[in-house]
Amino acid sequence: MNETLLTLILLASPALLLTAAFAAKLLPQSSIVLVKKLSLAASAVSIVIALTACAILVNYQLAESSFIGINGLGFSLRLDAISVTMSLMIALISFIVVKFSCNYLDGDPGQNVFLERLTVTIASVQLLVLSGNLAILFIAWVLTSIALQRLLLFYPDRPGAIIASRKKFIVVRLADACLAAAIILLYKHFGTGNLQLIFQQIRSSLPSNSLPAELEAAALFLAFAAILKSAQFPTHGWLLEVMETPTPVSALLHAGLLNAGPLLIIRMAFLMDASTYASLLLIAVGGFTALFASAAFLTQTSIKTALSYSSIAHMGFSLMVCGLGVFPAAMLHLVAHSFYKAHAFLSSGSVIDVIRGAKVTQLKRRGKPVLIIAGIILTGLIYNGMAYLMNVHPANDLSTFAIGAIMVMSLTRIFTTVTDSDASLFLMLRASALALLTTTSFFILESLSSAALSAQIPSMPHNSFIKEVFIYMVLLSFTLTMLIQIIAPLVPEGKFTRAMAVHLRNGFYMNTYFDKIIGALSIFSTSSKSEHQTVSEPRKSGSEPAKYMIFE
Repeated sequence: MNETLLTLILLASPALLLTAAFAAKLLPQSSIVLVKKLSLAASAVSIVIALTACAILVNYQLAESSFIGINGLGFSLRLDAISVTMSLMIALISFIVVKFSCNYLDGDPGQNVFLERLTVTIASVQLLVLSGNLAILFIAWVLTSIALQRLLLFYPDRPGAIIASRKKFIVVRLADACLAAAIILLYKHFGTGNLQLIFQQIRSSLPSNSLPAELEAAALFLAFAAILKSAQFPTHGWLLEVMETPTPVSALLHAGLLNAGPLLIIRMAFLMDASTYASLLLIAVGGFTALFASAAFLTQTSIKTALSYSSIAHMGFSLMVCGLGVFPAAMLHLVAHSFYKAHAFLSSGSVIDVIRGAKVTQLKRRGKPVLIIAGIILTGLIYNGMAYLMNVHPANDLSTFAIGAIMVMSLTRIFTTVTDSDASLFLMLRASALALLTTTSFFILESLSSAALSAQIPSMPHNSFIKEVFIYMVLLSFTLTMLIQIIAPLVPEGKFTRAMAVHLRNGFYMNTYFDKIIGALSIFSTSSKSEHQTVSEPRKSGSEPAKYMIFE
């Protein structure tokens, strides 16, 4: 395909969004109707362009735009299965978020400013997923952080927003530094910033688990960048405090911007698969974060804080899956989580009404060990049977088998609740059908994802002895957590359980230490003097948000 034409097609989407942002910045508040139409039109055209990119990919498999730069570093866009999948997902979610914002902030004197910042953020994310060179990858990575920072401070007088933005600034600057270090090492070794050339050299000349020291260091820096960008323990605190921003920002952040970490690892899959220590780091940090955040999620009383812990857990799980080398499953999880979390945040205001209207009857547990064990065995038989039929065995694909087992473990509690109660045969059959459907869906969708991404990821995870040890440790950790969840409802509440619930609800106080570092108490003290001041005058377009009380 003509490189110039490809460049124009791929750049059209972020260019239109930036045009809408430019109009929102220049036009007065009285022109907000026009700004809304421009923002919606730009996001709608993004969907059309993403679909066009899908059609191009079917014919060309891989396409690169023309290169502008010096000595292999510069601007180029890349069209492959990864970038097309992410582009289409971002386009769909962005259109929904922009449309929601037009109604959600209707009447807000700063709506044009918000739409300007929102469209700039979306354009930055689109540029990130389409990057074909290390230089533009780094620039887009930083731009997404800067754009998000401006959205977090949409209400700059709110102390919570100030604290969250400061924490996020520190963590993300560390992520930027790690990515910069990785890029320097990669460029020094390969002499080019072109991703395709780098991938070809890794595939052709570098054996798995035997990287030169500088490439092993580059892989470690990439892993640290992804961990920091995706709010992993212990730097997750800032994500819990972004609730001072309008709801659309939370939806876009959790459904899109947090994905930058796992996306970076998936994009550099050939390097990460050949690495030893980087993969182990992702397994350890991602696995622990997934377990920690999932447990903390269950103790939260605030809907949005619970959703934040859910996102932290999902990002940890995605990074752990990347560390295990099952990149198709990580990509599948990334896309599914993005749509789920966008819907969860945009509908969070109606969750209470839904819960009140729901009629759920809890089954009374008997607490008999034999029945509990029967439920566990039944789940295991269903999963192992499907794994055998799909030709996924621990001997030839331990990583995929382990990921599937972890996902199916979530159904074990359903089975044990049914077997350890007076449930009817119909309920037992429903539970069995659910387990069968979940297991089948995982293997089929993972196979489809693997086929779609086959040219952009390693064909099979390469597991060293130490990596297999880590995999079995992960399986053991998730199994113990599952058993605790099954047994916990039967254990009388005591001093220890109450204390653990308090510690988990506060995230083991890691965020408190972060508050101390940035001086959060002084921020609240300073702002408390004027927190009830209001200004009724509308802002001029492009000015900073005025002081007024808006409660979510």
